[in-house]
Amino acid sequence: MPELTIVALDAMGGDHAPYEMVKGAVEAVNEQSDLKVLVVGDQSKIQEVLSGFQYPLDRLEIVHASEKIETAEPPVNAIRRKKDSSLVVAMNLVKRGEADGFVSAGSTGAVLVGGQVIVGRIPGVDRAPLAVLIPTSKGVSLLLDCGANVDARPVHLLQFAQMGSLYMESIVGVKNPSVGIINIGAEEEKGNALVKETFPLLKENKDIRFIGSVEAREIPSGYADVIVAEAFVGNVILKLMEGVATTLIDMIKGGIRSSLRSKIGGLLVKPALKKTLSTFDVSDHGGAPLLGLKGLVVKTHGSSTSTEIKNSLIQCIKFKNERIVEKIEQSLQEV
Repeated sequence: MPELTIVALDAMGGDHAPYEMVKGAVEAVNEQSDLKVLVVGDQSKIQEVLSGFQYPLDRLEIVHASEKIETAEPPVNAIRRKKDSSLVVAMNLVKRGEADGFVSAGSTGAVLVGGQVIVGRIPGVDRAPLAVLIPTSKGVSLLLDCGANVDARPVHLLQFAQMGSLYMESIVGVKNPSVGIINIGAEEEKGNALVKETFPLLKENKDIRFIGSVEAREIPSGYADVIVAEAFVGNVILKLMEGVATTLIDMIKGGIRSSLRSKIGGLLVKPALKKTLSTFDVSDHGGAPLLGLKGLVVKTHGSSTSTEIKNSLIQCIKFKNERIVEKIEQSLQEV
């Protein structure tokens, strides 16, 4: 019998809660025999959704929480005041060691605050970045930070690079991953003060394979395996890529439907086109982990459907088995 990975799911967070959250949990435990999900939230609402599904009763458990943190609430106040919210209760399960990981599609601010205040940072980690896998022509690249630390300093970006390298090697399986820093040009002397000060730190560090600057247009080609940026720039890049991908797919579909000839041609290329366009589906990669914490915290899109929730839950199994938290802690102690 394989060792269970136990994940606490914030069932009340997200645009489609609790239905898509609960459905994702059911799909995950039905697919993975080594996964148990603690579905945290309003018990009556969760039971109502569960009544329409079949699942292993011993690997899906409801943990009641009477409150919910809304997206528009100030994160710090919400974490302090709503002690019985699904997000806080679920994170405390991780803090107490009753769960190996936490997944939420709820308030990004509350997840970031809760992750650092409740779960806590690994000793030596100054800032915990959100790390997201983005599709490229070569597979995927890891972009971090994509939303957690908008006022990062050079030493923080160096830690992001170290943690990102460990994540790509352990979770994605990329050996000796390349690391690049987002810049407005390839030359070392270009960039703002943060980039100029960070560049030599990355260049001198022997624990990473730093390849220099990465321009935004080079990201989709998979120029670097790990892409480092402070959160403001990283989030803009992420949202732009998501928007371009959605618009491009819609335009291609619109073009195919525009005439009888294009419809016939579309039928001929449909299998190949469907396979190609599926590479832009970020839901296949799960959510974005908040690296550098004492436990696993994963943030998914607010609009997540059951597919992304399922993949985010399953993602936690590999994270636990590869001992990412321990590897990051050990790596920073060796510096």
